[in-house]
Amino acid sequence: MISEDESIFLYDSVVRYVWAFRGSRPFILTTGSHRRTCVFGAVSLEGKQLFRQYPKVEGRNFLAYLKMLKRKFGRMLLFLDRSTAHRSEDVEGWLRVNRKAVKVKWLPTARPELNPVEECWNLLKDELVANRLYSTFEEMKRAIGRRMRTKRFKPNLINYLC
Repeated sequence: MISEDESIFLYDSVVRYVWAFRGSRPFILTTGSHRRTCVFGAVSLEGKQLFRQYPKVEGRNFLAYLKMLKRKFGRMLLFLDRSTAHRSEDVEGWLRVNRKAVKVKWLPTARPELNPVEECWNLLKDELVANRLYSTFEEMKRAIGRRMRTKRFKPNLINYLC
């Protein structure tokens, strides 16, 4: 059993908490940039995980990620939301060809709270981009990559999916 999701990390400041004198406006540094990195992530019932960064969320990138998932996990029951990347022609064709190895269960529309990978995104964003501004976009991408390699997420898939 594997749950998969994507998230976008913007190269700009994300302000969650701020200290300021009462009646004053806080001073917040921003990049003004619209650059972003998209992260695909999956966690399994056994605690295995696979995270990868791509320039954007699209069917071609998701298909490359699906192939990595199949190499790592083999046969799987895959829980997906109904994003457009998951429903592209290339992805649907690949899923038809690999239907014996990869069974897909679709999560209900507009219910991200049912996906356990959302918990991973919240933890990563709190840790890596909230109240922090990186000097370069590449530095932010490296920090995300390092953290995804070293952090072990343990969301309880049964609680989310049942």
